[in-house]
Amino acid sequence: MPSARLAPRRIAQLSALLAMFALFTAQIVSALLPNVPVFVAASAAGLVLDTALQYRDPGLLAVLGKIRLDTLVRQLLRDMLILVGLLRIEGVDPEGEHAPLVLGLWAFYALHFACQGMAVLVRRTRTLPIVTRNIDASALRLTAAPPRLLARRQAHRLLTFSLPTTAGLTATAATKDGLWGGIGLGTALVLALGGTVYLATWLLPKKRAKSDQQVMAWLDQWLADYRPTVAMYFSGGATSAYQANMWLSTLSKVDGKPLIVLRERFMVQKIDATDVPIICFPKVSTMFSLENSTLQMMLHPANAAKTSQVLRIPTIKHAFINHGESDKLSSCNPYAKAYDEVWVAGPAARERYALAEVGVEDKDIVEVGRPQLAPIRPYSGAPTGPRDADASQRLTTVLYAPTWEGWDGNPGNTSVVLAGENIVRGLLADDNVRLLYKPHPMTGSVDPRAGAANQRIMAMIREANTRRSGSRPGPEAAAELARRTVALDKLTSTHFRDSADELERMLLQGAPRGDREAAITEATTAWEKAYWASFPEWEHQIITDARPAIFACFNQADLLISDVSSVVSDWLSSEKPYAVANTSGMTEEAFRTGFPTVSAGVILTPSAEGVPALLESVRHPEKDQFTAARAELKEHLLGPSDPPSLVRFNNAVRALCEKADDRRVRMESRLAGEIPSPREASEEMAEDTGPNGAGDSVTA
Repeated sequence: MPSARLAPRRIAQLSALLAMFALFTAQIVSALLPNVPVFVAASAAGLVLDTALQYRDPGLLAVLGKIRLDTLVRQLLRDMLILVGLLRIEGVDPEGEHAPLVLGLWAFYALHFACQGMAVLVRRTRTLPIVTRNIDASALRLTAAPPRLLARRQAHRLLTFSLPTTAGLTATAATKDGLWGGIGLGTALVLALGGTVYLATWLLPKKRAKSDQQVMAWLDQWLADYRPTVAMYFSGGATSAYQANMWLSTLSKVDGKPLIVLRERFMVQKIDATDVPIICFPKVSTMFSLENSTLQMMLHPANAAKTSQVLRIPTIKHAFINHGESDKLSSCNPYAKAYDEVWVAGPAARERYALAEVGVEDKDIVEVGRPQLAPIRPYSGAPTGPRDADASQRLTTVLYAPTWEGWDGNPGNTSVVLAGENIVRGLLADDNVRLLYKPHPMTGSVDPRAGAANQRIMAMIREANTRRSGSRPGPEAAAELARRTVALDKLTSTHFRDSADELERMLLQGAPRGDREAAITEATTAWEKAYWASFPEWEHQIITDARPAIFACFNQADLLISDVSSVVSDWLSSEKPYAVANTSGMTEEAFRTGFPTVSAGVILTPSAEGVPALLESVRHPEKDQFTAARAELKEHLLGPSDPPSLVRFNNAVRALCEKADDRRVRMESRLAGEIPSPREASEEMAEDTGPNGAGDSVTA
């Protein structure tokens, strides 16, 4: 089905490319014949098509660049063919009219290259060794960016400035009057020269940012003034930002001065709204500015190739906090032994590392719970949600949140392929069930079968909704949701003009508000209330957007059905009933033994025959055999509820900071000569013991 949706677009792209080559062919043939009407039409249409594609589908033209038929080559070819055509058309004077046009065209391309060189210089001066956010960096002489057409879009600039040239030359071909070509070229020359001069103003002192050395000196001073103590370090791809974002609320509440350290420039805008200062160090050499700062420790939510670089800073202690825990092997990666400490939610993760034998010592494991789970509401018994259409029974809200197929495509990773349709069919067969379906956003990215099954599941849910009826919210509910969405977007997203570059964004994202997190929490709560109120209480929902978040779905649901993933561990904080689909081919006993997080839940086979009994146990808690087991497993996975997780997290922060301070004191004392180095100590001991190994004796 996805490929079917892509087919019309691919056909359109192929048609556009064929049309471009057909216009080039028509231009060549009509120039040689010559055929003036066809020549003029092909020349003009070719440029218009190229320009339109450059703005609407640049990815398509990038394919031509791979075979060296980029924008510059295409436009040169187009202009050369126009000049050839003018030579072939009778009535155009080769010396009196053609030669000046050739010189004018040469001057235009010379200015194009000059403008491109100027653009490179400007971009270099506006590329700082660091990128900041939530920091007042106005002292670096930050200014608005030059127009994107001049500074960053070489192809767009060439084609746009070529429009008057092509118009003038084709007019000359049609009228045999060189004046039109001169007017077109003159207009293009003025545009190119004016653009180059205007772009050059960004190299003047008033618009030019400070040098790299001045920037780093400013950063050292800012670090000295801010005095950070705890940083979260993150590096990754464009789709991995969620791993850091899940820790933002916790980081903002730590005892001390928090900081976010990034390594990729694009990641600065991938981090969600926060008031915590952000610094991106694209190069490892600049990152070592942190060595001389007050920073005591770093939190690491993920392992990345660049993590080893920051581990080389000896003045900072490092704790691995991960971005979720489950029974998968990825939750006990051998790389974790590179950190000073590994922070886990509860005893289960400690046992997981011990069984994995990956080199992480038990003394380096610290249990801190999961502070992010605080918004999840606890279990309150049988469903108390909305009633069905007859108002005779309470609807049971079921959240089906399967994970994706994973990079290895193991059929046991996700239930979508083998069990998903059976699970959903069993749930939809019960008239007193309201289904919330929230698949993993990467479903189908590795195994097309998962994507196809996901589409079939959504089709089943939509079809089931057509068989239901009841009252629906009025238009005021949709209006309220729209209003709340605008308010939340205003707080959580930043909109820049198209021409904005890093420096302009740094200028606009300067000093933080200070109250943003509280405002976002309030706006999110209001948005979630409006979201759920905008739908009928009896209607099944397919949730594929980032909002509402998974925790908001937790609070709506009476039952979770999922796979072996961190979703189950997080759900257990509510102690509500849950079920896990076993598509691994293992027996139920082996499945429960191999994956401890499923031990307090119902195990569903691929046929999903146990769905009716599962729903019955949810509606009648006295039939629920796992109530006590869930409470016990919750503490085993997430640790005790008292003291709260955030308190334990902050205690771990203070303890590791103290270790960093102790080491720093020892190193400073050693450098000052108060404590001898190991070599000096051994030499002193050798001198004291003498040649025979006996120390000097003193007798009274």
